[in-house]
Amino acid sequence: MQIEILPTAADVAKAGAEFIARAARSAVAQRGRFVLAVSGGTTPWVMLKELAATDMPWANVHIVQVDERIAPEGHADRNVTQLRESLAGTPLPMANLHPMPVNDPDLDAAAGRYAAQLQQLLGPARSLDVCHLGLGPDGHTASLVPGDPTLGVRDRDVAITGLYQKRLRMTLTYPILDRSQAILWVVTGANKVDAFEKLREADPSIPAAHVLRDRATVLADREATGAA
Repeated sequence: MQIEILPTAADVAKAGAEFIARAARSAVAQRGRFVLAVSGGTTPWVMLKELAATDMPWANVHIVQVDERIAPEGHADRNVTQLRESLAGTPLPMANLHPMPVNDPDLDAAAGRYAAQLQQLLGPARSLDVCHLGLGPDGHTASLVPGDPTLGVRDRDVAITGLYQKRLRMTLTYPILDRSQAILWVVTGANKVDAFEKLREADPSIPAAHVLRDRATVLADREATGAA
């Protein structure tokens, strides 16, 4: 795991956008396609707005979701609502944004369909080019939260969580996260100090620490380290 500490959350957002843009240009040059999985959060939306102003091979970029709350279309709780807003104005083809189907009445079947969609998009390796992850103050990442049964899921790439902060969620699971070509952690804010230290030390008490580390880059601001 490579860790880079930057002065502010804005610096983290800019560095994250640059990381993704480099990976996108490389993947498209090599394979003709780049697949990015995006998590929610305040700093990531800034990062995506930075990315929107970056030289990207947008026609060959596909964006999928790491997780999503079970909420109505257009609701402020939905990550995809902010995702669409952050990418507004880019030439990303509409068909290349792949929202999680959380409005289906059969959520388990919907999770299975999203997994199948990802498999078709990713090909035989079933490997995301870049998976962006955040870190919650309680040590969760994606919607892999402490004590949830999805932490033990190893036989499928997409699952439905229990209730967390008043919402059920659809989330990618550890197997697909661990197959990513690169994992980009974005960690900002003073409320992340304890979780960040546990992530850095690979403390197994938090869900985030169970994500594969050998292809991971962490961008954190000084507040998240407790040094600010």
